[in-house]
Amino acid sequence: MRSSSDALKALLEFRDERDWEQFHNPKDLAVALSIEASELLEHFLWKGADEADQAGVREELADVLAYALLLAHHYGLDPEEIIMDKVRLNAERYPADKARGRVTKHTEL
Repeated sequence: MRSSSDALKALLEFRDERDWEQFHNPKDLAVALSIEASELLEHFLWKGADEADQAGVREELADVLAYALLLAHHYGLDPEEIIMDKVRLNAERYPADKARGRVTKHTEL
């Protein structure tokens, strides 16, 4: 499996070859990420979770991840580090003995 840094390098090269950095400000990256996430949801609309077209899910998920990587890069954030930080925070908020099998918000556990 390739790392997110390989993907980021490819994204930055693609972007820079087209002189698109000027369009990749944080607001527009966040908006694009949200739009692509909505396009991902379209593949699940009116279907069971297992009925979604996997090729479509793959393509839209790639767009979501690409914009997320570019946004993290803009702010100098390491995607793996911020994910691990969030996992640790959620482990505190949702102790396994209280949260197992429940979808209750952490403030209500």
